[in-house]
Amino acid sequence: MRISARADYAVRAALQLAASRDDAPLKAEAIAQAQDIPHKFLESILNDMRRGGLVLSQRGGNGGYRLARPAESISIADVIRTVDGPLVSVRGVRPPDLTYTGPAESLLPLWIALRSNVREILEGVSLTDVVSAQLPADVSALTNAPGAWGNP
Repeated sequence: MRISARADYAVRAALQLAASRDDAPLKAEAIAQAQDIPHKFLESILNDMRRGGLVLSQRGGNGGYRLARPAESISIADVIRTVDGPLVSVRGVRPPDLTYTGPAESLLPLWIALRSNVREILEGVSLTDVVSAQLPADVSALTNAPGAWGNP
C-alpha cells in the first residue's frame, strides 16, 4: 500500500484541526505552516474535505476551517477515502472487481485479505487517538512486531 502525499497532508491537516484547543476556525495558512504543507495544495485538499463532509469552512476575517464532526468520530480511513478514494486498489480497480486465472487465481483472496487488514487498522483509529498518542492496543502491538520498523 502506498500513502499519497495528498492523503498524508489531509490526515496531518485533520490532526491539526483536531488538536485545536478552542472552537475558532483555523486558517489554511496556519495549518500549512504548522504542518509544512504547500499552501495551494492544502487549499485543494481542504476543499475536497469540505465537499466530503469532514470539515466546515467559514469565510471572513475570523474564517478558516474546523472539523465538521467530533474528532473521535472521524477515522483515518475517512480522511484518506475523502481525498484519495478506496483504501486499497490494484491498478486502480477495487479487489472484488478483479479476476485471475490459472496460478494467479489465489491472488484475489490475498488482495481481499490485505484490504480487510488495512480497513481494520485505518477505520479503527480516530483523529482523537492519534492526537492524544493513544493508538488502539492492537495497532500499537503491530509496531512492536519484529521487523516492523525495518525496510526489507
